[in-house]
Amino acid sequence: MYFPKQALSLSILLALPAAVRAVFQDEVGYIDYHHELLGVPQRETTFFHRPRAEEKASLLYTLSDLGVLGAVNPSNGAIVWRQLLAGNLTDGGGFLRAAEEQTWLAGAYGSSVSVWDALTGRNSWSLDLNGAVKDLEVMEMTAGEGKDVLTLHEEPGVTVARRIDGTKGRVMWEHREVNNDIPLQVSTSLENVFVVTLHGSLLSYSLKVMVLDNLTGKKVNEIQLGTKGEVQSPEEIMFVGANSAAPIVAWTDNTLTKLKVNVLGVKTTQEFPLAADTTHVEIHAPHTIQSSPHFLVHSRTKSGNRADVFHVDLKTNVITKAYELPLLEGASAFSTSSTGSNVFFTRVTDDEVIVTSSNSHGILGRWTLRPGASHVGAIHGVSEVLQKPDSSYAVRAVIVTESDDWTQIVNGDLAWTRPEGLSGAVAATYADISESEELARTLDAEAHGNPLAAYVHRVQRHIHDLQYLPAYLQAIPTRFLSSIVGSDAGEPTQGLTRDGFGFNKVVVLATKRGKLYGLDAGNQGKIIWSKNANETPSGKHWDVKAIHADNAKGFVTVRGSEGQYIIVRSNTGETVDSMPVGLFPAVDAAVLVDSDAGPWLLPIQRDGELAEVQSSWAPKQTIVTRTGENQIQGSAFVNKGETAAPVPIWTFSPPAGQRIVDIANRPQHDPIASIGRVLGDRTVKYKYLNPNTIVVATVDDKTAVMTVFLLDTVSGEILYSSAYEGVDSTKDISCTLSENWFLCTYYGQYQLRDTESQSLKGYQVVISDLYESEVANDRGPLGESANFSSLDPVDLPTGPVLPTVVSKTFILSGPIDSLAVTQTRQGIAVRQLLAYMPESHSIIGIPRMILEPRRPVGRDPTALELEEGLSRYMPAIELDSRMTITHSRDVLGVKEIITVPAILESTCLVFAYGLDVFGTRVAPSQAFDILGKGFNKITLLGTVFALFLGVLAMRPMVRKKQINMRWEAPM
Repeated sequence: MYFPKQALSLSILLALPAAVRAVFQDEVGYIDYHHELLGVPQRETTFFHRPRAEEKASLLYTLSDLGVLGAVNPSNGAIVWRQLLAGNLTDGGGFLRAAEEQTWLAGAYGSSVSVWDALTGRNSWSLDLNGAVKDLEVMEMTAGEGKDVLTLHEEPGVTVARRIDGTKGRVMWEHREVNNDIPLQVSTSLENVFVVTLHGSLLSYSLKVMVLDNLTGKKVNEIQLGTKGEVQSPEEIMFVGANSAAPIVAWTDNTLTKLKVNVLGVKTTQEFPLAADTTHVEIHAPHTIQSSPHFLVHSRTKSGNRADVFHVDLKTNVITKAYELPLLEGASAFSTSSTGSNVFFTRVTDDEVIVTSSNSHGILGRWTLRPGASHVGAIHGVSEVLQKPDSSYAVRAVIVTESDDWTQIVNGDLAWTRPEGLSGAVAATYADISESEELARTLDAEAHGNPLAAYVHRVQRHIHDLQYLPAYLQAIPTRFLSSIVGSDAGEPTQGLTRDGFGFNKVVVLATKRGKLYGLDAGNQGKIIWSKNANETPSGKHWDVKAIHADNAKGFVTVRGSEGQYIIVRSNTGETVDSMPVGLFPAVDAAVLVDSDAGPWLLPIQRDGELAEVQSSWAPKQTIVTRTGENQIQGSAFVNKGETAAPVPIWTFSPPAGQRIVDIANRPQHDPIASIGRVLGDRTVKYKYLNPNTIVVATVDDKTAVMTVFLLDTVSGEILYSSAYEGVDSTKDISCTLSENWFLCTYYGQYQLRDTESQSLKGYQVVISDLYESEVANDRGPLGESANFSSLDPVDLPTGPVLPTVVSKTFILSGPIDSLAVTQTRQGIAVRQLLAYMPESHSIIGIPRMILEPRRPVGRDPTALELEEGLSRYMPAIELDSRMTITHSRDVLGVKEIITVPAILESTCLVFAYGLDVFGTRVAPSQAFDILGKGFNKITLLGTVFALFLGVLAMRPMVRKKQINMRWEAPM
């Protein structure tokens, strides 16, 4: 591709229209909503820490299960800063540690180690090392004033321990141990570094501790703990202390009957019995080196939760049990906090918060949970305990609940709740607010009864509804006054109710953790219901293949990859029907089809296989599937008595060496307001409007060539194809299709027109318009035909009707993905391309006119072209921040954007999900059918009233003047 060397930016051209399209400050929080999320916090990577040693205030830090590192203000639960470490949403893991009296945090994810400023979140340094990081700790005792970072890496056949300067990020020493051990964790003392590994083979391991000199990294000793086969998996290792505050390694047997504890650096091991019905064990210990070496063993049993507190004598290396905390029914979460050498244990149950000291079982403080904080189902948490001058105590505990909420409780009162369960969304859909079930049954009975009985029933129902008339009449003055003072449409309402503009809808959201949420799009995205919809196996996430809202019934269907599905009511989340995992074959996708029984989600099994269905459920349209052989196949269902079987009718295979990277199809709602485009000279170019088309993008990794195909889904014919060279196949390639145009974005190489020897790389977008003919006022081979068939060619005996294609390529100032197109009810408003900008964490709305492929090249537009709205072709498009629909919000980790039309033709509802959740309303052609929030109705009414008074005042004067003129008229 070739472009002029002096390609001017479109920023000046976009300045005026962008100002009109901008989201103004008074609209933020009024037409949009944003759930700024981190992900569900992990137990080992969540803690309180003071970012500045000279200040008393602390922040709450976490590295979530989605790989997001962030700081939260404990006073209000607001995010102070956050960073997406992995560059993509993950499934947990990672390490995060805080250095006492230092201004930084140390974190690790994958093979990368980083240090971040604790107050601002800025990255101080990062190292990408070989091998996955298995553990990270802060070396508190060093020769200098600063502190260092210890890391443990696993390379193939090698265990690697490194000491890294915490301030500069320089590797001070590295110890490499060639073995087949499984590295577990690293710990430190004043003189030594301890590396704990599993030695042996699968299901027959023993523990091994390597002792390294902390100054040089040389191995000084090696200790074998236990016998071979004593440990069967890494999951049996419960805890390895970070420093001298907890200098132990603890593990259990596979039957959870014994707890074995070893003081690091010695060979002896002590055993302690566990309760007979123990199902899970957790160990809690302080991390600060000033703390007493005390730790708590939390045992979850079938009947409840209990705990035992142990003390470590650092002189004799003997562990003794100090006391135990009683067994309580229901959920319990324990956490540890310390002040100097004092260690406190906080217990959060379903009914109360209890604080005890590690020295004695005496309760220091007990608070009953207030309404809203009780029975939350605490799983794990962190806490801060403060001793007041009167020797009483205060505590704030931040817990993760069974509903994946992050909640802070201060002295028994609920302080704030963050709905972190919304993060990690994998599917979402808009659903209309359905009528009440009782009204639906009544209307259905009237529709299916005889006319006379239905009429009598309706009259009785209307008479019964008269009881609501007084309240309606009483509310009229309030509604009238509120409309006068400027409280217009779109104001959040109390309760789940429909509105006359179509803004109030329910968004049903599915997350990777197996949960479903219902959000009120008309009330700032408020959560109206949530439920566990899928019991995901450990280590797996809910892979949702399709979600569909049946607005006629008020149901939402969600299908998973393992064959499971669930049907819920969109208003309440009540389960209508469900199928667990294992009763239906695994699926690759599910597609919405039409049948005699109505629309439903057709499951597509692995490798694109289709199963037989009942005849009444047979799809009416051609089903396009992607096979496991890098092919696309079209199938039709043929009736065979009571069942219908799929029959392949065509197959598309990309050229040799190419693989399919993206497939785009039309939205479910894609109305066409005009079949042609009126040109400046009043002629018409007729659009190629074939609803049975898809766009397929393929790429050849060796030659770096991307090919885009336009396929007819009925016949499988290639209607159009184009190739693009220099495409980077390692980066995202996305396509979208709407009306009579399609678009693809990619990262690739291009050349300047003036100096063809010079090549540049950048993010590009190619757009193609489809017309029936190159000539205006010409319908092409179809002529005046009202209908056409893809199987009955018109122009050629052996080929289909081919469109005329006009294409242009533009260079973008940054990457975009998660493409979507705005939708309106009748398709009258212009389209707008919506895309997520991952570098700026925002969603941009690019007007379709900017991407117009008919813009003149190398010359200024003529007067007739200007009348169409065409401007001179400039290949560079600056993604102006004034085009963002997210305003100044930091929307992180968007995976998909969905759109749905409102009742108003001007307005489209937009919802984006992934890590964050964001919703808004956009008006691509401006809000031409509704008064804006800033419209001054009082001024309008005042002007009308003043004109009315003026007419009344002038009426006598005009009448008198008319009478005088009649008397003065000559006879």
